[in-house]
Amino acid sequence: MNGSKGMMRGRAKELPSMEDILRFARVGPIGEEVPVVEYDGKTYDLRPLTADIDGRFLADQARQILPALSAGRLAPFVVEAGARWGAPIARPSAIYCIGMNYAAHAAESGSAPPEHLVVFMKAPSSLAGPYDDVTIPRGSTKTDWEVELGVVIGARAHELDSGAGARAAIAGYTVVNDLSERDWQITRSGGQWSKGKSAPGFCPAGPWLVTPDEVDADDLRLRSWVNGSQRQDSRTNDLIFSIEEVLIELSSVLVLEPGDLILTGTPAGVAFSGRFPYLAHGDVVELEIELVGRQRQEFVGYSEASSHTKE
Repeated sequence: MNGSKGMMRGRAKELPSMEDILRFARVGPIGEEVPVVEYDGKTYDLRPLTADIDGRFLADQARQILPALSAGRLAPFVVEAGARWGAPIARPSAIYCIGMNYAAHAAESGSAPPEHLVVFMKAPSSLAGPYDDVTIPRGSTKTDWEVELGVVIGARAHELDSGAGARAAIAGYTVVNDLSERDWQITRSGGQWSKGKSAPGFCPAGPWLVTPDEVDADDLRLRSWVNGSQRQDSRTNDLIFSIEEVLIELSSVLVLEPGDLILTGTPAGVAFSGRFPYLAHGDVVELEIELVGRQRQEFVGYSEASSHTKE
């Protein structure tokens, strides 16, 4: 693949409201999240169908949602004020990430647009809720933000050979902050990036998993802010490698499993560009992708987090 944009990309003439979108979430304390679905502006408990929003549910049971709603099998669920929101999927078997997939971000990183897909991984243990506080790792001086469209796999996929096949393997889309420790990623990497990508809490996702028929994922606006000041503002139609191309190439070298999470890349506007300071104690990062969701994290210095834990 050469990163061409030859595959058809279009923008819906009218955007639906968030209340009209079918979307999944997980609400509750860490390890006790309740799977829910929101439809027509109302939230329902998914536990009659599944214990969690995991690969098995996405592959086998998600298609039962609308019949279950029509039959009245799902009870309304009240999200209490102040409730914690978890990532919208249970811990995946893998988190695959695509690097430098926006030309402007590649340029601010000092690189030419890649000719081949740049792939690295984040540890599944880095997955966090969209509003969870993030502790800056011990010794970190270059913790950075990256808003990204996350693709969640809904069917086992290997050796995909068409855009239609790639689309059929997608369970939905979510907002992800691909947090990075740039010194560990670049200087201490040993040639790979995952050292700077996998700290605890370095993959806030959600709050929603939006089903693929609800949005035009090829043309969505994605933005980020730090302490209220905008940092990133781009659209997914600027991806170098399209979503279909990413899935096709990944599936040519590995097996994508239901529940796996793929981060499709971040646009320009990160601290690594040299235009902005890296994150410090007390900073607040907000990220948004239209029709997919908005998230917010407060960053806590390692020493401050340690002092709080000891109290």
